[in-house]
Amino acid sequence: MKDSTHNTSLPHKIAIAGAGLLGRLLAWQLNKAGLEVSLFEAGSFTPTEPQSKRAAAFTAAGMVAPLSEAVVSDEGVYRMGQFALAHWPHWAARLSADSNTSDPLFFSNGSLVVAHPQDASELEQFVRELHFVIPECRRYEAVNQLQIQTLEPDLSPSFQQGLFLEEEGHLHNREFLRLLGDEIIQSTIHLREHTAVDVAAGKIIANGTAETFDLVIDCRGLGAKTPARQLRGVRGETLHVETSEIRLQRPVRLMHPRYQLYVVPKPGNRFIIGATQIESEDRSPVTLQSSLELSSALYTLSPAFAEARIIEMDTNLRPAFMDNLPRVDIEDGLISANGLFRHGYLLAPAVVENVLAHVFNKPEPIFSALLNRH
Repeated sequence: MKDSTHNTSLPHKIAIAGAGLLGRLLAWQLNKAGLEVSLFEAGSFTPTEPQSKRAAAFTAAGMVAPLSEAVVSDEGVYRMGQFALAHWPHWAARLSADSNTSDPLFFSNGSLVVAHPQDASELEQFVRELHFVIPECRRYEAVNQLQIQTLEPDLSPSFQQGLFLEEEGHLHNREFLRLLGDEIIQSTIHLREHTAVDVAAGKIIANGTAETFDLVIDCRGLGAKTPARQLRGVRGETLHVETSEIRLQRPVRLMHPRYQLYVVPKPGNRFIIGATQIESEDRSPVTLQSSLELSSALYTLSPAFAEARIIEMDTNLRPAFMDNLPRVDIEDGLISANGLFRHGYLLAPAVVENVLAHVFNKPEPIFSALLNRH
């Protein structure tokens, strides 16, 4: 692997392979910087059907929760997540201004972790693991039954203790992706959808024909999987419901011995529910078992969810390396960014800024020790 930061000339003509979260963000940023950008997407740039082969960013719930994810990852993920919390409000505000919309895209209401009384030990384990990863962590508040009801009045009153993670946030991610897609379509970016490609240093190969660029950035996710790369897909399943019977101000996580269910509120009385993480590259529809577990756990959060209408069930594969950490590989004429795993919106800002630092030859790319691993 070569370090392109030693190059003296800046690329002007750039190709990006993959129009998922990373590809869109990079195309947007590089185009704003005045560079000539071509964006290649194997499928539709504006997928609408849940079961269409689309980027994991469309299926994700859009949580930016560094503390919650630290307990299942490491301190590096936490640090990059804190960077994301500082970054997303600016990106969201900029896109809202460019799109002339007043609807919020990023919400800084924190998150709430709860457990039923019989599962109180799961909360204690959460705190122990949090302090193991971040020994000096003081960025949470233990809350009792009254405080939980004050934070989220529509939750079941059976919850007697929980944790309020005040610094965490979440995105209206599908609206963000839609607006970002519109921005790209209306920009000078050369959009090439329904075009599967192979990549090489300075080259995009589409339909057997090679096109030359100053720099190629590979953001294809699982599309970049080869026998030589230790890249795998990890299945995730989500349930989307709609109801006006309950209001939530922030994501709520339910600790359970078998899974950690999360519920993320979205505009229009919608909620995304997820918990599953399956070591499988099966893209088939949601299983009955997963549907039953998600639905029953959701009901225990609040009986009011019983009247919710199921409007969507979705599955997707998250691209992950064997250590479940992202990586940005640098060589002359080619940058590969991949492996966001289940942390797409949490880690995307750090990965994007690292890539941009290499593109613009900045001397100390951010998070290089974490992302630019040999």
